Amino acid sequence: MLKPVSQGPAIVVCNACRHSAEMWEDADGRTGGEAMVAALKSVATSDPRYAGIVIEEMACLFACNHFCTLHIRAPDKIGYVLGRFTPDAEAARAVLDYALHHAESAEGEVAYALWPEGVKGHFIVRLPPAGFVAV
Repeated sequence: MLKPVSQGPAIVVCNACRHSAEMWEDADGRTGGEAMVAALKSVATSDPRYAGIVIEEMACLFACNHFCTLHIRAPDKIGYVLGRFTPDAEAARAVLDYALHHAESAEGEVAYALWPEGVKGHFIVRLPPAGFVAV
């Protein structure tokens, strides 16, 4: 059931997530999660700054009360689950910009002044890395 993936900085996207609280799939039958994966990959390939951030898909993050949910993580750093995005290039760029700051941080904490506007209000939970808790 588990599949080995990159150990570096990553954005894990729930590819089964709804588009919104009201709509599961778009007119083409694509879930919000699938659309978010596509938006993230499109933006990431358009800018070399994002080359170190891997975009991974997972069938469900169990954050079903939200939509377009994703997990930003990196080794030995606090991780974050975010959601309630519109799956488009603007949201993807904000997520990727935050993921860059996260990857560059010492412990996964990004100063609020560096948060892209597009991620504010989208945080659901923060997760300590294995063997640690945040103080």
